[in-house]
Amino acid sequence: MSQITPNNNNIATEQLSCNDNPAFEEAQETENTAVREPRLWHDKGWTARVIKNDDDEGWAVAMLKDGEPEPALVGPWTMGRDKKNPKPLDTNAFNTLVKTASEVIRRHEQQLHAQLNKSLMVSTDDADYKILLTIVPDEDDPYAYLSAEDATGELIAKVKVTPNFKLNRQNALRWIENEFRRPD
Repeated sequence: MSQITPNNNNIATEQLSCNDNPAFEEAQETENTAVREPRLWHDKGWTARVIKNDDDEGWAVAMLKDGEPEPALVGPWTMGRDKKNPKPLDTNAFNTLVKTASEVIRRHEQQLHAQLNKSLMVSTDDADYKILLTIVPDEDDPYAYLSAEDATGELIAKVKVTPNFKLNRQNALRWIENEFRRPD
């Protein structure tokens, strides 16, 4: 069960659990089963649910990827012609929402990868090196690997370091000068 809480735009505070909706439960059990209701769509591994904003008279849509506990995307939803009820979901809107939510997830994964993987190029009188720091975010015992590659991309050294090891030019040069022994 997931709950949407107000974000910076004060959009929606409503339970995303649809346990009271038999069509939703059926769709969750059979991934290939499509549900196409005015306020609930499930297809292509995604569920779109139109929900009422608690803070105002508007509506929001939440996109939840199958198997994920939290929505990938929550955003405002268009009012219908009667200016009271939401516009019903349709194929084009759902496909656009899937594309947008997938892009949000992709950007999040890229950002996480960038935070966990750092590299820099270092030149010495002897050779050029690519120095890499790869952080492994284990909940109980996080750690990192410091590695060096030569100009051809061949791995020449790899040591385990603390996850807070600061990868910068000075530390990389010191590591090279110490013949790639594990830093203190």
